[in-house]
Amino acid sequence: MGDTNNRTFDVIVIGSGMSGGWAAKEFTEKGLKTLVLERGRDVKHLKDYPTTNMMPWEFEHRGQVPFKITEANPVASKCYVFREDAMHFVVKDAEHPYVQEKPFDWIRGYQVGGKSLLWARQTQRWSDFDFEGPARDNFAVDWPIRYKDIAPWYSHVEKFVGISGNKDGLPNLPDGEFLPALDMSCIETHFKEVVAKNYKDRNVIYARCAHLTEPAQIHLDQGRGKCQKRNLCQRGCPFGGYFSSNSSTIPWAERTGNLTLRPFSVVQSIIYDDKKEKVTGVRVIDSQTKEVIEYSAKVIFVNAAALNSNLILLNSTSSRFPNGLGNDSGVLGKYFAFHNYRARISAKYDGLKDSKTDGRSPTSAYLPRFRNLHKQETDFLRGYAAGFGGGRGFVTNTDGFGNTLKDQLASKELGDWYLGSHMMGETIPKETNAITLDKTKKDEWGIPLLNMNIAYDDNDEKMIKDFFEQMTEMYTTAGYTDIKTSDSKQAPGLDIHEMGGCRMGNDPKTSMLNKWNQMHACKNVFVTDGACMTSTSTQNPSLTYMALTARAADYAIEQMKKMEL
Repeated sequence: MGDTNNRTFDVIVIGSGMSGGWAAKEFTEKGLKTLVLERGRDVKHLKDYPTTNMMPWEFEHRGQVPFKITEANPVASKCYVFREDAMHFVVKDAEHPYVQEKPFDWIRGYQVGGKSLLWARQTQRWSDFDFEGPARDNFAVDWPIRYKDIAPWYSHVEKFVGISGNKDGLPNLPDGEFLPALDMSCIETHFKEVVAKNYKDRNVIYARCAHLTEPAQIHLDQGRGKCQKRNLCQRGCPFGGYFSSNSSTIPWAERTGNLTLRPFSVVQSIIYDDKKEKVTGVRVIDSQTKEVIEYSAKVIFVNAAALNSNLILLNSTSSRFPNGLGNDSGVLGKYFAFHNYRARISAKYDGLKDSKTDGRSPTSAYLPRFRNLHKQETDFLRGYAAGFGGGRGFVTNTDGFGNTLKDQLASKELGDWYLGSHMMGETIPKETNAITLDKTKKDEWGIPLLNMNIAYDDNDEKMIKDFFEQMTEMYTTAGYTDIKTSDSKQAPGLDIHEMGGCRMGNDPKTSMLNKWNQMHACKNVFVTDGACMTSTSTQNPSLTYMALTARAADYAIEQMKKMEL
């Protein structure tokens, strides 16, 4: 665990989740004494997964959440993992309040490992269509990197994490370092074949996922085993079959002897020394004792998850930076973006009667973005990806009474295939989508509450309309019936893909970070979680966070060797 009485380290990493775990791994492997600060409790792999092997009947409420708990958590209870088996990994509404100028559902995991215990494990690379998007389409600012800059770091991360996938050869979704893919279901294969036959510009593929289908030696060295397809991932996997900080990067870092992990550590601010003209450390409030402690380091990595990273930076003021650390540009907290998950479509299929749903899979089919790739062809900017999956259940006849009804209930007959898709739309970063510190309200540690002013716009509405039109056409072409579209109208945030506020860019006047995720105005601070993102693309973002973190850590290490940091 390291010595928390020692107050001086080479590196301090704020946050132990997806990106923070990677920062810890990279620095400790290179011999640097690293302190990882986590505001929540410690969660040890295997030891602290209380529900992981429980049977359905062992839960008091059979997995359901009691009404009183749901009523007390109007935000957290909207999350798909807020169930009896995993809600202990989700922050309850009263534990860290925030101000909603506009509706925003902030889903958080305050524990060692963060939301890496809870993520959906989808892992797609970005392409130059994504990195070049802002410059080409004239929104946000130009990314300071391109695919070639991050490609080797995607490979570096994928080999260690373990990604199941196929080599699909798509320019808009580059191939990676893959473990063998699982089979697609027959309904997914059917849709793939229909789309391939009728659309030259669209591809349905196996959705790449962070699951060990055939563990390599590097995964066995981590103590991880093959995915058992239990589909209980949110409980914490006793096999280490999916990637989490808890089963992978944190234990790996601990084995080096260079890691000090301090849970229950709420970061109040990052300390800037006006005389030295650099950051010297981090101010922490012990969440249990309320003691204020300061730790020193040469380099600080901010990985508290997008919103909390922005909060920490906004709250880190000094005479040099009165509006937040490194905020010479004035863009800190602004140009916030997310993924639009509101649109869904469902249908039935009367074919494939010789097949049924059997077994489980941790992933499904995936339709990469096809809109506005090579040219602007719609009345909205950018595009969307879509998930696709389905199954076949039993139909029960509930007509009649007495013995007739009993016989009918006991008789199970397979029904039609049911299937559905959901949209993952790219939202456009806007200055008006911003987060600020509340001027009067504070949390129990005396830190200002976050004030959310984030909303959808006309571009999002047009994108939803196009998704419905295009997916309805594809479903109809596939012979699907009873096609229904729905708009959940859910608030931003429930996608749990918050990005921006501390964006990368070439120009210090319009961005916070350079091409190495290094602050333009404060060279020994790096931000590599979702806060750093200049735009959102349509892909699930965690793989990109991890790759950016590994890349930035490598650069920081080289700069430290040269005595530049």
